Amino acid sequence: MKAKARKSAAIDIGISEADRAKIAQGLSKLLADSFSLYLMTHNFHWNVTGPMFNTLHTMFMAQYTEQWNALDLVAERIRALGHPAPGTFKDYAKLASIKEVAGVPKATEMIRLLVDAQEATARTARSLFPVVDKANDQPTMDLLTQRLEVHEKTAWMLRSLLEE
Repeated sequence: MKAKARKSAAIDIGISEADRAKIAQGLSKLLADSFSLYLMTHNFHWNVTGPMFNTLHTMFMAQYTEQWNALDLVAERIRALGHPAPGTFKDYAKLASIKEVAGVPKATEMIRLLVDAQEATARTARSLFPVVDKANDQPTMDLLTQRLEVHEKTAWMLRSLLEE
């Protein structure tokens, strides 16, 4: 006797469908900001010039590598909540609070833009806490806390380069 194939198993993790949808929507915005930040940082890594070239080239590489690895964590949390993760430039352009940078800015302007983008990503992550807390979603809370720590520390380190 053949077993009946199930289309998909219902999700019953103690978080309502409505709350999972709200959290996934917020995480989608975080994913879009994170991808935009990744792309900006990688672009600046390729194109930085000037007296701080070696320092910034190396720093940007460490930052975009960390950011790249974080993308998967955010997308997989969205999937674990039962929703599709956005994955196109069109999706990201619609969801992201970080806007694309035109041209190739000077090194100091790259740093300023990255500080702003790191802080914007931190704000997006922080904005999710009320709904995540209300839903008692500790795995998402943990992910958000980890991302906030990275973005705030990176913004501080970049901002330090702008001081005289």
